[in-house]
Amino acid sequence: QVQLVESGGGLVQPGGSLRLSCAASGSIFRFSTMGWYRQTPGKQRELVARISVGGRTDYADSVKGRFTISRDNAKNTAYLQMNSLKPEDTAVYYCNANSAAFSSWGQGTQVTVSS
Repeated sequence: QVQLVESGGGLVQPGGSLRLSCAASGSIFRFSTMGWYRQTPGKQRELVARISVGGRTDYADSVKGRFTISRDNAKNTAYLQMNSLKPEDTAVYYCNANSAAFSSWGQGTQVTVSS
């Protein structure tokens, strides 16, 4: 298993930026696909972005061109750079590490976009 700790959430005005970080324990990080998901009350958790072991990225249509996912295998950390934030981006954001052997989740970090 991999333990994940998210950070970087907070309150930001529309049009602003935030960078989320997901720190993973253990060397298994480099063998895992890393993903960022988000969830709002009453809705299912949805994929925001993910990055494969080889660096391939996928994004939800709603965040393409605004969000960028990246990973630093030397630091066992994944990032989500969020620009041009909108009120509809408000959610709890969760980090996920996924491999053939396991799937682990972080505790989540709140992102609120409001004026």
